[in-house]
Amino acid sequence: MRLGGPVFDRATDPDEWARTVRQLGYRAAYAPVNDDATDDVVTRYAKAAQAASIIIAEVGAWCNPLSPDNQTRRQAIVFCQRRLAFADHIGARCCVNITGSRGEQWDGPHPDNLTAATFDLIVDTVREIIDAVKPRRTFYTLETMPWAYPDSPDSYLALLKAIDRPQCAAHLDPVNLVNSPQRFYHTAPLLRECFDKLGPYIKSCHAKDIALSGQLTTHLNEVRVGLGGLDYRVFLQELNKLDPDTPLMLEHLPTAQDYDLAASHIRMVASELGMQL
Repeated sequence: MRLGGPVFDRATDPDEWARTVRQLGYRAAYAPVNDDATDDVVTRYAKAAQAASIIIAEVGAWCNPLSPDNQTRRQAIVFCQRRLAFADHIGARCCVNITGSRGEQWDGPHPDNLTAATFDLIVDTVREIIDAVKPRRTFYTLETMPWAYPDSPDSYLALLKAIDRPQCAAHLDPVNLVNSPQRFYHTAPLLRECFDKLGPYIKSCHAKDIALSGQLTTHLNEVRVGLGGLDYRVFLQELNKLDPDTPLMLEHLPTAQDYDLAASHIRMVASELGMQL
């Protein structure tokens, strides 16, 4: 596995960017430029990553292809296609998005999110995105969510089989699956189930943590890695069974210092397990 995270220092040169990534102790990184970069710039960053043995883990396509507003939905699909093409160009392991929401909040809950009709709409939408681009090197992946498909290993596997495209794969964010006290107190079996069922499809993972508060009724909050209940020993053990280039990407932290602390915790756990990041 390869630990990675965002680079806060704005590098203006591909070699400088690559040096910064390695100075942070990372061997994986988010895409360093946007899809409006020229072909020459994209190629230079891709070559700098390769020369420094850095994996470009993922390109985000954060939008709502399931929007109830048809214009918003069509724009989102076009955006996903553009981002997928860019991921293929720069050589990222995957392009990642959530499936979306049938509500006004692009990533929020809605009564129609977990229905058979929405499942079918996701299948049609993902096929449309992949078939328009026909990526050769990268994969379109769906991030797990607490209130939208895929919301479990089984629903993810069902989606992958229904979509039936070789360039559709899995992106695992296990914290997003911890949506009840039952799952919070049993993250080890949840993680093992995820890797047992989705392991061959996983192209990238997110590293976060989650805490359950005593405030009624139920409050689960994202926290820095090491301050929550996710079983990182099991997470790393299972991740270590996959392709050794599989990235584990830190995200959603407010400061560079928080990222350093989160990375230190993961490295400590990995060291105890005799693993290299």
